[in-house]
Amino acid sequence: MGPLCNAIAAPRNEGSRSSCGSGSHDGIMLTMETELHVLVREEQPCDRQGVRTVNEVAFGRSDEADLIDRLQAEGVVLLSLVAEVDSKIIGHILFSRMRVETAQGPVAAVSLAPMAVLPGHQGRQVGSQLVRRGLAELRGRSERIVLVLGHRGYYPRFGFTPEKARHLASPFPPVAFMALELSDGALAGIQGSVRYPSAFGL
Repeated sequence: MGPLCNAIAAPRNEGSRSSCGSGSHDGIMLTMETELHVLVREEQPCDRQGVRTVNEVAFGRSDEADLIDRLQAEGVVLLSLVAEVDSKIIGHILFSRMRVETAQGPVAAVSLAPMAVLPGHQGRQVGSQLVRRGLAELRGRSERIVLVLGHRGYYPRFGFTPEKARHLASPFPPVAFMALELSDGALAGIQGSVRYPSAFGL
């Protein structure tokens, strides 16, 4: 499914030490299973190489890292978060502007893609922390609709469902294409075709 897929698995176990300061610790999470201290914060300019490394390692290729660069250059990135452990970036998530073309005009939406967590930190709720923090930030910014192409066994725990996306035409398998309403009824009566940023090449 290309760069739209979100990886929480990878063939290698590497981290990328951040050269940025720790910043605010409001996003620290202590997981009970592993006692892993995770700091989730917004990406800073000095994190760019660390974000690229995490995505390359997690996906085993450069496609997603290149996609992030193109989205940044296109100016459509709404929110980019990193997860740190001991000042090492071990996870990343990106949200960008997209739209739904309807007969009544375009409707603003948000794309969740890509999301990556290094293999050595899976099973510790790092991905969940990134998703939940991101959705909370978007809700606070009055965003209403988020779309994701991802694992049907993973994203429904955050409220994403294929049913919510059933009236949105996309080039993806319906079972893997999911929508989330950040405000009740945000998708009520909306029918149309999704339009991703040109960076996705769709």
